[in-house]
Amino acid sequence: MAIVIWLVIGLVAGFLARFLVPGSDPMGFLGTLVLGLVGSLVGGFLGNLIFDAQLDISAAGLIGSVIGAIVTLLVFRAVARSA
Repeated sequence: MAIVIWLVIGLVAGFLARFLVPGSDPMGFLGTLVLGLVGSLVGGFLGNLIFDAQLDISAAGLIGSVIGAIVTLLVFRAVARSA
């Protein structure tokens, strides 16, 4: 059941990140899901760094996941543009 919740949060976070960051992204449903899941890990890592907790890679909450997905999307665009 936890995996289903992670997938739903990842999909919502990926969708919100793509909605909040202007511009077009050539990714479909699966790309949005992966963006949200990676964003969740990035958000959890950044949250641990900012709040000086132990560096444990874990899933973040929805807000942390969206922030991480936005950061991931911006990095993805920068890398894709330079390639």
